Amino acid sequence: MKRHPVLVKCLKAAFVGLVLLLLYTPILLLAIYSFDETDLIGRFEGFSLRHYAALFSNRKVLGMIGNTFLLAFVAAALSTVLGTAGAIGMFYSKKRIKGAVHAVSQIPVINAEIVTALALCITFVAVGIGKSYFTLVIGHMVICTPFVVLSVIPKLKQMDNSLYEAALDLGASPFKALMSVVVISGFMLAVTLSLDDYIVTVYTRPSGFETISTYVYNATTKGNAHTAETLSSFWALTTIIFVVILLFVIISNLTGRKKEAKQ
Repeated sequence: MKRHPVLVKCLKAAFVGLVLLLLYTPILLLAIYSFDETDLIGRFEGFSLRHYAALFSNRKVLGMIGNTFLLAFVAAALSTVLGTAGAIGMFYSKKRIKGAVHAVSQIPVINAEIVTALALCITFVAVGIGKSYFTLVIGHMVICTPFVVLSVIPKLKQMDNSLYEAALDLGASPFKALMSVVVISGFMLAVTLSLDDYIVTVYTRPSGFETISTYVYNATTKGNAHTAETLSSFWALTTIIFVVILLFVIISNLTGRKKEAKQ
């Protein structure tokens, strides 16, 4: 049966468009209603920035956002150091050792997150460590580090050793050369995972410590005297996070294309 190239391209484009529609329609819907006067999705009462005003005037929400990003950057930095060191060690190890260590390091990736969270909680109780910021950071490192390893190892396989040596010859320190060639992608992936996590955070956080995920979950399910105005301010928060990430991706792609064009 003869295939029509135009029809194949149209079907591919339609499939990609459908996937993107399913992924981004909920976010776009929240973005639209974040500029609406109403607190209910389904009716548009007029343009307003009151949800953004409510977001930035709520000290508790601002504190929660600060907690989330501070935790993400601390856990991501430590996970990147540990994951990069582990990836380099595995990359230059013998085949049997490399396979065994790699398999063990991927258990948190394959395992259900609730199992990892329960295991961490039971371990901390068994060794007599109470829930604190330390246990929270350790929990996030456990889920982030394996993904850093997964991100760094392919870069090491693709990287020509002469690139690293050339960076050193041009005056870069070993640490800077490694950061420039390998580590940045692993760090950004770890930040994303930490920002998104809920289950491990719930089982390892100290009492009273809130992140974006735990705060939103408690607000939408338990109530706890949260008003409709407070809940609708999360529409503004979602829009801001989405726009920041979108701009970062666009800038990264443009920068990468410029570098490729120069080369």
